[in-house]
Amino acid sequence: MTREQILTAAERLFAEHGVSAVSNRQVSEAAGQGNNAAVGYHFGTKTHLVRAIVRRHAEPIERRRGQLADAAGDSADVRDWVACLVRPVTEHLAALGTPTWYARFLAQVVTDPALCAIIIEANRGSASLRRAVEGFDRCLPDLPADVRAERGEMARRLIVHTCADRERALAEGAPTSRPSWHDAATGLIDALVGLWLAPVTRDPAAPPT
Repeated sequence: MTREQILTAAERLFAEHGVSAVSNRQVSEAAGQGNNAAVGYHFGTKTHLVRAIVRRHAEPIERRRGQLADAAGDSADVRDWVACLVRPVTEHLAALGTPTWYARFLAQVVTDPALCAIIIEANRGSASLRRAVEGFDRCLPDLPADVRAERGEMARRLIVHTCADRERALAEGAPTSRPSWHDAATGLIDALVGLWLAPVTRDPAAPPT
């Protein structure tokens, strides 16, 4: 129970203030722990605490992404594989209720190069994510490798920050552009499909890469 309280408090504080701005003492106090060393006792370093928060959410997201990848099968439609990236996240956030902090937590983590490595590590171990990437590869065989990498990074940032912005608006009771997480996912998928299928323009004056 104490570990769960610490994880919940840390996720909220990190989401609202940034990981570097929050001390272990503040997390312990927010979790209702009289012992200010509780975070260190249960998790060790702050990096370990961030990793534990990521793992806490990874399992349901991974399970849902696997289901969508199964449904996509050998699809040659980019939209099916974009959905594998977007809907597991938005459905997880919807299932958590309001308020949530995980999208804003991720937005804070991905801006820190050291902590972003935790997300990269988690993604590297995701079987369903590998299947989604393989699906993209089959749909876009002629997309140059450098453009594929560039658009992949754009897509990751768009998913994280769009979800974080919506999560923040819901927490603050502010208006949102879409009435539900499901509809928000649909709009995000539309935009990402356009991103992946956009033409590639090469500047003839640019030096070779």
